[in-house]
Amino acid sequence: MAEETLAANYARGGFMSRLEPGRRPALVLIDLVNAYFLEASPLYGGDGCRQALAGAIALLGTARAAGIPVLHTNVCYQPGGRDGGVFTRKLPALAVFEAGRNPEYAAFAAGVEPAAGETLITKQYASAFFATSLASTLTALGVDTLLIGGVSTSGCVRATAVDCCQHGFVPLVVREAVGDRASAPHEANLFDLAAKYAEVVTLATAQAYLAGLARST
Repeated sequence: MAEETLAANYARGGFMSRLEPGRRPALVLIDLVNAYFLEASPLYGGDGCRQALAGAIALLGTARAAGIPVLHTNVCYQPGGRDGGVFTRKLPALAVFEAGRNPEYAAFAAGVEPAAGETLITKQYASAFFATSLASTLTALGVDTLLIGGVSTSGCVRATAVDCCQHGFVPLVVREAVGDRASAPHEANLFDLAAKYAEVVTLATAQAYLAGLARST
């Protein structure tokens, strides 16, 4: 008997079902700050993160042109990192985000700086939903679908996409707008998200989706 392929195994198990996006999307960009793009930073993510930044800039431009809500996240800890709890103990490099310690690393990367009227969500843990106002803000805005870009795919992007699903919003993870420090965790996490929690879409698909909504209004 031939060995079952991974795709066949997942299909037999009922994975990879499609989530249809709604008509009230928003965009969240996860942690697109200089700490992931400057080589001197302990969190530098290399080419994978740099490519994601280029995709996120394009996605942000489309979202702004479409007039949908845009939200940005960053990370900030009190001096000493006490409010980071176990997370900062597990990942000491997060100390770069202690308030006032590395303002250059904490600043948003060029091209994705929040604009007037866009919402900033400051977090201490991986998911943009955990212990923040993100879910209530999206609910108050009537959002049903969340486009997701940012870094890193295996960390804060994944955690946000899973929580997005658990909070009742359709997650659309935009492939070219997310990145990681290595291709293996990047691809593995995109595969798993697409199988269980989210839609993983191309930048072109996301842009066409937003353009189609604009034409129908």
